[in-house]
Amino acid sequence: MNTRRFPILSFASVAATAATAVLSLSLAGGAVAQAPARPATTATAPAAPTGLASGATAEYRLGSGDAIRISVFQNPDMLLETRVSEAGTITFPLLGSIRIGGLSISDAEQRIADGLKKGNFVKQPQVTIVVLKVTGNQASVLGQVNQPGRYPLEVADTRLTDLLANARGVAATGGDTVVLSGVRGGKAFRLEVDLPTLFGPNGREQDVVVLNGDVLWVDRFPMVYIYGEVQKPGQIRLERGMTLLQGLAAGGGLTLRGTDRGIRVHRKDTAGKVQEIKPAMDEALKDGDVIFVRESLF
Repeated sequence: MNTRRFPILSFASVAATAATAVLSLSLAGGAVAQAPARPATTATAPAAPTGLASGATAEYRLGSGDAIRISVFQNPDMLLETRVSEAGTITFPLLGSIRIGGLSISDAEQRIADGLKKGNFVKQPQVTIVVLKVTGNQASVLGQVNQPGRYPLEVADTRLTDLLANARGVAATGGDTVVLSGVRGGKAFRLEVDLPTLFGPNGREQDVVVLNGDVLWVDRFPMVYIYGEVQKPGQIRLERGMTLLQGLAAGGGLTLRGTDRGIRVHRKDTAGKVQEIKPAMDEALKDGDVIFVRESLF
């Protein structure tokens, strides 16, 4: 019978092995402890896109003539469809006459809710107002637009471009300049806006907010007139920066009998008097100029 022999370990060797293991663990722990701690990562909110307005959009304010629907949660008998009177008031069940004209929708809801709560009609009233038709706040668009008329200002921050879009834009006969007139702070207000600049770097500053009662006027495009020895006499639309040479080209050019030495331009001065001038071919024309091309004598 074979008998296996196991090595006999002495106490000293076991103790040495245990000490080595403890030392290894201590060194590993020290290395971990001495490892530099990573800096905490702070979550940074992404920057807001450039050009977006901060804050909530201004709320529409009720005006006289507006048709509204008022409902109170779990009180169907208080449902009311009415119009805001010229005095800015409505008549609501149990509360009588309430002035809401000039208030935002949320403020008008809160005013009705406060009245119901103070009168002990409803413990926790939740009032909702829906505008059915806007007639109280309107602005007019006149002149050279595709659809002139009066348009409701359905939101409080309706701008000049919004009003112009409601009128289907500038007509083919309209110019690049529009005039917005109204009242600001109890004083007459007038602003002349060059439409192409609205789409420039600082165009937002010109795109002003339209208020109740404002009138937007779009004038006709500027004209020059040409007659004499040209191919197409008549009126010509004055494009921005158009020169005398370009005006002659728009008129079809000179006839065989015409001469560029006999070109004269009749122009009104600041006093309204007509003067005859002989501008250079690269000189810019002005609104109302009359170009006359004389016949050559040779």
